[in-house]
Amino acid sequence: MKGLLSFLCVTVGGAIGWWLGAFVGFMTAVFLSILGSGIGLYFALRVHREYFE
Repeated sequence: MKGLLSFLCVTVGGAIGWWLGAFVGFMTAVFLSILGSGIGLYFALRVHREYFE
């Protein structure tokens, strides 16, 4: 469950970051995608720790 939740949140966070950064430029999209993936992973692990352990 932890892996699936992490995968989904990282994917959604990265996609949102890419979408927001694409308005500015390619490198901004890459940077915000990485940042969004990290934030998604943080929230996935936090949700897993709170509700599934």
